[in-house]
Amino acid sequence: MKTKTLSLPRLNQLNPTLESTALKLMEEAGELAQAIGKFRGLSGEKVQMDESTVVQEIARELLDVAQTAVTMMFVMEEQFQIDIENLLQEHCHKLERKGYLAP
Repeated sequence: MKTKTLSLPRLNQLNPTLESTALKLMEEAGELAQAIGKFRGLSGEKVQMDESTVVQEIARELLDVAQTAVTMMFVMEEQFQIDIENLLQEHCHKLERKGYLAP
């Protein structure tokens, strides 16, 4: 199974809650969708940037989404004692059962 390992820091200048992080995650996902929409011309706007610049912006927005998701994982671990590593294994097994991954 091919994987992508991403190590992002625990932000130490914030005091995120489950609710604030969920809202931030939705905000960042919206910004990612907006960047993709501009790239595809879905907003009706003429794209003034070349493709490589737009793709770089999409990647930056994707990393914002990932950082916020990782922050939410820290919140789940620290405030609710959730074992993310165990849940990750369960998640991969679920993907296998659904046929998204070969066992």
